[in-house]
Amino acid sequence: MMACLLATIAPAALAERADREKQIVVAGDRAIADDAQKTLVFDGNVVITQGTMRMTANKVTVREDKDKHQYYVANGAPVTFRQKRDNVDEWIEGFADRAEFDDRNDVLKLFNRARVKRNNDELTGEFITYDMRRDVAEVTGAPAGTATPSNTGRVKVIIMPPKRDEKGAAAKSPPPLELKPDAGSQ
Repeated sequence: MMACLLATIAPAALAERADREKQIVVAGDRAIADDAQKTLVFDGNVVITQGTMRMTANKVTVREDKDKHQYYVANGAPVTFRQKRDNVDEWIEGFADRAEFDDRNDVLKLFNRARVKRNNDELTGEFITYDMRRDVAEVTGAPAGTATPSNTGRVKVIIMPPKRDEKGAAAKSPPPLELKPDAGSQ
């Protein structure tokens, strides 16, 4: 499998920092709360909002541990999210069949046909994980032999070159994607 680290397109690194302090609102067709198991399950047309962040899914399960940390699992066809970037008028969008977020470790994982977009820049893979504390993302393609005609199994990054003025200078734009080799592949 091909893996790479990505620094600047991961959604949480660029998201509105103020969103983390805002209330989380979850709505769905049904909800089941199990106090004994410390779980809350939303099913059917689930929409989660927190500040500028909006996520949609078919089903979302929230588990809480003894220290009040929460672990979210969203399933959909696809799960989608959209959030404004910090200090600029741009948005990050993401899509996957399943998304998981662990607020204890601040790790976001996108599974199956994962895709993250910022303007015309796009990152695609079978699995994307983002460690918010370390500002490190890893993108993995599909295992050998599992590719389909619509999914080659490879990691793909699309980077649009910056617009230039008449003098050839690059206009102010977000930082370019920075790819680093996976430390384990050297």
